[in-house]
Amino acid sequence: MRKSYFITGTSTGVGKTRVASGILAGVSRLGFSTVGFKPVAAGCERTIDGLQNDDAQMLLSQTSLPLSYEQINPIALEPAIAPHIAAKELGQRLSADRLAGFYRGLMTNNPDFCVVEGAGGWRVPINNQENFSDFAKLIKLPVILVVGIDLGCINHAILTAEAIRKDNLVLAGWVANQIVPVMNRYKENISTLQHWISSPMIAELAYNQNASPDETADQLDIKSLL
Repeated sequence: MRKSYFITGTSTGVGKTRVASGILAGVSRLGFSTVGFKPVAAGCERTIDGLQNDDAQMLLSQTSLPLSYEQINPIALEPAIAPHIAAKELGQRLSADRLAGFYRGLMTNNPDFCVVEGAGGWRVPINNQENFSDFAKLIKLPVILVVGIDLGCINHAILTAEAIRKDNLVLAGWVANQIVPVMNRYKENISTLQHWISSPMIAELAYNQNASPDETADQLDIKSLL
């Protein structure tokens, strides 16, 4: 088996890393080799090993192959701002081709299963001409959409699902991740999303800021992704 998915979200902070690391944990339990990949991470902290990002470290912790941090997160940016702004301030240039090259290099390690985590949402710019979606189109992976369940999520989710399909990519499924402790009309929001998004809901995650990858894996339909 050799499978890869691109994980995007309706915005930043909606739980992409929670879902990505949970998927990796669940797939690893089944005996498959795994790799998590976050090509660009902003908001990195200085460590004795260089700039590192918490989300990328989480993906590395669920990567079963013996890879370095730099292979998981080749572009680490310190400012906690939009990636294209951070890169410009640091004199770096991001491009879809460059990110695709990093992905192809990573895949020479022949993992059974890989998740690629984007930054922010589907149309987050990487330069003045390209978005993260242009990178996703180059590597042509099926997409998993993480919907942060909060006020406004219906519009954000429907628009993102439409954009993914207009980019001629497969929306393999979506995850409802409650990102606030209390959500008014929660069930009605979920029902509305299920009506408007034709792809299957592969998980419904309750609010839990401290969920471990294994706890999240327990709530995901892992076998549907294999």
